[in-house]
Amino acid sequence: MSIVLEAKHINKYFKKPVMFHVLKDINFQIKKGEFVSIMGKSGCGKSTLLYILSTMDTDYEGELFLNNKLITNQSREHLSYLRNKHIGFVFQFHYLLSEFSVLENVMLPAKKLAKKSHQEIEHDAMEKLKMLNIDHLALKRASRISGGEKQRVAIARALINNPSIIMGDEPTGNLDSHNAENVFNIFERLSNEQGLSLLVVTHDGDFAKKTDRIIQMEDGKIMT
Repeated sequence: MSIVLEAKHINKYFKKPVMFHVLKDINFQIKKGEFVSIMGKSGCGKSTLLYILSTMDTDYEGELFLNNKLITNQSREHLSYLRNKHIGFVFQFHYLLSEFSVLENVMLPAKKLAKKSHQEIEHDAMEKLKMLNIDHLALKRASRISGGEKQRVAIARALINNPSIIMGDEPTGNLDSHNAENVFNIFERLSNEQGLSLLVVTHDGDFAKKTDRIIQMEDGKIMT
């Protein structure tokens, strides 16, 4: 089974106001098609770790591999390209552009990548919306749809460049139990049917225990 993401001896320090060791010797792998959740109390370092894994934060010690390639110490431009191509993001807040249509929101990361024509991107975006049963919302303004629908649009947007891994930061944190279950089912389907890897930071124990594996964090260390 191929490894999509690997962290080796990741350490992170906050320098101000005093030196603080936030992440302590973090080591783990995410395999292709694996659905993994990260749990732990607030302040244990979950979100800090996710920022490093997503290449947004490059100020750490240790090595990070994406698809078996070392991505530590790469240029900002290259990391921006890798992030857009290989990592899809789903946050607690969907960050949709409210004046744009649903379709336009989903197309944005592909336009940024600029690898396909406008027609191809539009076609791909519609396919993702169909897959999530929200193609009927394509031309609606993002501000005019419900919270659960917005989160599905955010997932479609995360999928547009056919990433290697989806990273979620509390993706169900703002949703009621019905919509939270919807999001879980979508993620599970992506993992099972498309072989997509998923790494999700969550406080939701019910969500986490249905994933393939839980990485438990405490005081900046991985406990399990």
